Amino acid sequence: MRKNDDCIAIYSRKSKFTGKGESIGNQAELCREYIRANYGDETVENVVIYEDEGFSGGNLNRPGFKRMMKDAREGKFKIIIVYRLDRISRNISDFSGLIEELSRLNIAFVSIKEQFDTGTPMGRAMMYIASVFSQLERETIAERIRDNMHELAKTGRWLGGTTPTGYASESVKSVSVDGKTKKTCRLKLIPEEADTVRTIYDLFIETNSLTMTEAELMKLRLVSKNGKYFTRFSIKGILQNPVYLIADQDAYEYFINRKADLFSGFKEFDGQHGILAYNRTNQEKGRAAVFLPVDQWIISVGQHPGLIPGKVWISVQESLERNKSKAFRRPRSNEALLTGLLYCRCGSRMYPKLGRQKTADGKMVFTYVCKMKERSRRNVCNGKNVNGNLMDMEVIERIKVLEDDKIAFIRQLEQSRKSCTDNYTRYEEQLALLKQERADIEKKMNSLVDSLIELGDRGVRSHVEKRIGQLHQEWEADIARIQELELLASRSVINDMEFGVLCRMLSVFGENIEKMTVEQKRAAVCTVVRKVVWDGQNAHVILLGAPDDDKF
Repeated sequence: MRKNDDCIAIYSRKSKFTGKGESIGNQAELCREYIRANYGDETVENVVIYEDEGFSGGNLNRPGFKRMMKDAREGKFKIIIVYRLDRISRNISDFSGLIEELSRLNIAFVSIKEQFDTGTPMGRAMMYIASVFSQLERETIAERIRDNMHELAKTGRWLGGTTPTGYASESVKSVSVDGKTKKTCRLKLIPEEADTVRTIYDLFIETNSLTMTEAELMKLRLVSKNGKYFTRFSIKGILQNPVYLIADQDAYEYFINRKADLFSGFKEFDGQHGILAYNRTNQEKGRAAVFLPVDQWIISVGQHPGLIPGKVWISVQESLERNKSKAFRRPRSNEALLTGLLYCRCGSRMYPKLGRQKTADGKMVFTYVCKMKERSRRNVCNGKNVNGNLMDMEVIERIKVLEDDKIAFIRQLEQSRKSCTDNYTRYEEQLALLKQERADIEKKMNSLVDSLIELGDRGVRSHVEKRIGQLHQEWEADIARIQELELLASRSVINDMEFGVLCRMLSVFGENIEKMTVEQKRAAVCTVVRKVVWDGQNAHVILLGAPDDDKF
């Protein structure tokens, strides 16, 4: 884009797609009408539009907004126009910083709905005032949510969602003060799963290692609720969860010393029941949940039996904190070409493990190791490791053999491209369905949250809160799957130019392989190879577009 004093930027944002109301398109069109009326028809031709759909106004971490600010710093426009103030930000700190930066850049900011224009002193003053009210509204909503958590903490009841290992959620009836019957949920102990939880704590205390605990659980053939082996991450989640903590004197002192928001008195810490902790995570839209410090937790003694004594649970938290500094770090450089492509006969991926020796040409010697073998300490899989340097060389030689038959080679590339295109189409269809499902879930959640304000009956409120929790779980699962599919789809696109470059590169693969960087070699291999299976003796190369039993 060229620098142009007459150029105007339009910014539009919406948290979710609805196809109606103040949609991205509608906002942009309203801004165009404003420009046409105030700056003339010719100016509309120089408009640049920046959009963010599916992003919250709670922060400025949005791709379209970042792109706009980059262009603003390069002097590519002189005015930013939005339909409404909260489209740009709901945070007064972010907003005031933005206005100051735009002022330094000599860029005016116009909000149509509020009729504010920072090109005038009054407009700047009124803009700040409106931003204050936007933030006040946001903070008021957050305060209502926390007040609601306080009320829930008084009851000590389970809100629903993913039930922790060791328990099941059961519905119970109780009678409110006004005589109305309401239903609530509580956690019911599952003895077999509870034994597994105790074993996890015992193993961690014995080994002081998540990895060793994971291996021992595999050796014992202990699995999670869904029948899968526990991972280090799921084990850590169980070890950190206060739901297993017995409400005893040690637990009481732990939360008092860490200034947690305690809603149960000392007498309620009876040494039998477990703990329910509210407000443990910050689940901001578009990013992974962030665990909050203990001083922000809202603590209540639950109705369920606890499993782990306070002293033991606290010592485990201290060990986990100490072990943070010992966490595994991946090697910065990865020379392995088959990372993500190589599988063990057991079905698990194999990953490169660096040794201390070097080859004659100075490269690090590495080995491909089965992830399941490592995790289970040979209890689930005992397949042989394979020399990574030799394995990579062998696969490259196989591609060179394929290259010798030019007709077969081009046919394989066409098959690879078709496979990628088919995958892309499939991913796009799945993405469309998931995004619609996500939008439907958001609509339901927003409707239920709005209804909470009107509901007075506690029984009905508990049902609504439980349903919101369930919908939030579904929404998070959809978000994770959408991100995964978007990544897969982006990797599946091969346009005509890219395809031509790959053909030319692979047509001289043998001649130029030594001149390629590791990334170029890996890209070349991934263009024709879908996966490689190591059976302990031989490697079976499966080309893109070919079924698993069609080994090259």
